[in-house]
Amino acid sequence: MRDPGLPLPAPARARQPWSLRRQLLTGILVPVILFIGFNTWSLYHQTLAALNTAYDRTLLASAKSISEQLDVTGYDESAQLHAIVPYSALEIFEADNQSRMFYRVSTLDGEMVSGFGELPMWHGVIPQRPPYAALVDFYDAQFRGRPVRMAVLLQPVASAKGRGMAVIQVAETLELRETLALQILRTTLARQALLVAAVALIVIFVVQRATQPVRQLSSDLRSRPRGDLSPLSAPAAPRELQPLLEAINQLMLRLRQLLSDQKRFVRDASHQLRTPLAVLKAQLQSAQRGDVPAEQAFEEIGATVDRATRLANQMLALAKVEQLRQEDSAEPASPAPSLLDEVVRDVAIELSPLIAEQDIDFSIDTEPCPVPAHEWMLRELTRNLLHNAIRHMPAAGSLHISVHQAGSQAVLSLRDSGPGIDSDLAQRLFQPFSAGNARSGSGLGLAICHEIVQTLGGAIELRNIYRQGLVCGLHAHVAIPLQPATGKHPAPRAQ
Repeated sequence: MRDPGLPLPAPARARQPWSLRRQLLTGILVPVILFIGFNTWSLYHQTLAALNTAYDRTLLASAKSISEQLDVTGYDESAQLHAIVPYSALEIFEADNQSRMFYRVSTLDGEMVSGFGELPMWHGVIPQRPPYAALVDFYDAQFRGRPVRMAVLLQPVASAKGRGMAVIQVAETLELRETLALQILRTTLARQALLVAAVALIVIFVVQRATQPVRQLSSDLRSRPRGDLSPLSAPAAPRELQPLLEAINQLMLRLRQLLSDQKRFVRDASHQLRTPLAVLKAQLQSAQRGDVPAEQAFEEIGATVDRATRLANQMLALAKVEQLRQEDSAEPASPAPSLLDEVVRDVAIELSPLIAEQDIDFSIDTEPCPVPAHEWMLRELTRNLLHNAIRHMPAAGSLHISVHQAGSQAVLSLRDSGPGIDSDLAQRLFQPFSAGNARSGSGLGLAICHEIVQTLGGAIELRNIYRQGLVCGLHAHVAIPLQPATGKHPAPRAQ
């Protein structure tokens, strides 16, 4: 267990993600610097190889100069080489006194003829294709503890007195080569550093300019007033930012719609619930004073509570439908199919006491109709339509419900023998709180039906039934696609 006297460990700090500007600078400058570094290294070695080639030519020239000072007596194996080579003959090949040159002349058997005897004997092989028109070999070695560059020339020597083969070795210290290579390296590094600096400045400028719209967009968002959800406008933003701006504007639109629905729900709830609560309070006060008999008071209070409960349930259902509609528009997904015919039969059984109380001649005719919708939505749709028809029908009327498929649609049809609807009410019947009779309903039932059908991509239609020119009932026709809704929702119709 941890000692209670010990301090709690500090929480680990979350690693901050890199900024877009830092990612661009790193992603561009690091490869450029690596490429320039490799190019510098390659250029240095190429320059060094070019210097070796140039100075190797000097070594070969010095070896040939020595060969001109050789004489021979005897032929082949009995040939005797003679050399009179003053060291001053090599001074012309020593540049700026920065390097020293040494030589050795010997026979093929290694017998010393002239020069520096401590210079190691050559035991190599002449290349198959030497770089020059001579039997010459170049290699690196050590002499007197210093690195040297060696040139070995196999030179035939002929005179009136004989013929033989001489091995001429010329060694040069590397001070001059190294000095020139370092000078070239410094010059190359200076130029490459200027190039890196120029590239870095250009990249920084371009990145700053390219990320300016992002910073401007962030500044605009931070400076917006609280609650401002108007669309962003950035016509000068690059094309790569346009999808982001479009997505942000769509999100703003959904949030604005969500807040609007929330405000409307709060406004409607406060307005609609205030009346039944005020009525309930007045009824309680009246019952306390004894203005009406207790049984009548309880009956009136119960009716008011039922109406307020039904109103609250309908408002919550309407809010739930609107919320689901917003979620489906943001992330469209096809729900599991539900059987509309089974839902209609269940709701009819649920409302059978009301049907029996009104002594309604009720009939139902269904066939299997799987609809891609949540079951509670179909249940709420059927309950509101059926309840609305029962409430507005006269006693001993008739009501027929049918569910069938018509092409690619599931059709729910209700025919009642009620009073129908007039033309003025038909224009606003699907709007919230547009009840035909304010005392018998809240005006939310058909609005809920309209929202559900619209969410499912269907259409709802109410039209009067005529017989001999007189209205003898109302026909509610609901068509819901059997496939998920993908297009715009058709507008409701009422006649």
